[in-house]
Amino acid sequence: MEDKDIIKLYFERNEQAICETSAKYGNYCKSISLNIVGNYEDAEECVNDTYLGAWKSIPPHRPAVLSAFLGKIVRNLSFNKYKAIHAQKRIGDELSAVLDELCEIVSDKENAENEVIMKEMVSDINQFLDSLSEEKRYIFIRRCFYADSVKQIAKNCKRNENYISVELSRTRHKLKEHLTKRGYEL
Repeated sequence: MEDKDIIKLYFERNEQAICETSAKYGNYCKSISLNIVGNYEDAEECVNDTYLGAWKSIPPHRPAVLSAFLGKIVRNLSFNKYKAIHAQKRIGDELSAVLDELCEIVSDKENAENEVIMKEMVSDINQFLDSLSEEKRYIFIRRCFYADSVKQIAKNCKRNENYISVELSRTRHKLKEHLTKRGYEL
């Protein structure tokens, strides 16, 4: 079923929208969530909550790209689940590494939480990503958005892990410079 038809089902408040969403995007959402939370049961819970989130958000929201819309919901729910599970102790797992890497770029300053500034920052980050080669953009997005391991990215790119680690480090550094030049306090 086409995305526009699935979205139409949501607007009609037809419960078939959930079934169609699951059939088309269930594995995609599970993959994202599993990379973040690390176990099947929690990932499954996040995916089910994603369907509920979509149900509550559509309408009034009409996503331009349904997969990206669902990906964002499941990613946020999975990060929240991860934080809840690991609230008392941080362990040296893949997600901790990803979060630590991102903390090198964006600090937790109050002004960064301002919605207008965040929208501008998203635009500047997108501009930066557009300037990267296809491979570098793929590496960065797989690591930072999908929380893929360096090992998995290396396998997908047919590169060694050291190459991927170096590229990620360089890209983070360049992104930090890019955002600093635009006046963000990082």
